[in-house]
Amino acid sequence: MSSIVIALPKIEDARKIRSVLERHGISVTAVCSSAASALSNASQLESGLLILSFRLPDMTYPDLAQCLPSDFEVLLLGTAQTLSAAPPSVLSLQLPIKAADLVNTVHMILSQQEQKRRRKKNRPRARSWKEQNYISNAKMVLMERNHLSEEEAYRYIQKSSMDTGTNMVETAQMILMLFFEE
Repeated sequence: MSSIVIALPKIEDARKIRSVLERHGISVTAVCSSAASALSNASQLESGLLILSFRLPDMTYPDLAQCLPSDFEVLLLGTAQTLSAAPPSVLSLQLPIKAADLVNTVHMILSQQEQKRRRKKNRPRARSWKEQNYISNAKMVLMERNHLSEEEAYRYIQKSSMDTGTNMVETAQMILMLFFEE
């Protein structure tokens, strides 16, 4: 689950934004009035959203954005003039903010983060050198003994793996055991 940190120069403004978000069912992890405090809160969290203004008492947006953990998104709040200085890739809302715009934007960002997290979680883990070596050796044996191309040998291991319901490494190990038992 993503966490929200709000960092605005006036703590009262940050608290008002928190209350708007919480009225719409979005919990806010921290409210602060300095970049140092925002970074401290963000570094304790896995991922999340930092809602901030272009200028905080101790740092400006560009410097703060570079220091954030990689899984943190930024929502920049400001006037038309200050937002024009931000890169176009940055999500921003122009002041004064309508509550519906704020809530919809935060929901959109949080749902995008959730999708990224799911994709990352479902991504297969990288094979170790040892596991990759089993597959390479099994391919070599198939290429040598059955006169297959490298791609055909890989596809054979892949198809056998799917047919037997085992992973490719186990299938490669079985192929190697069969050929070396002869």
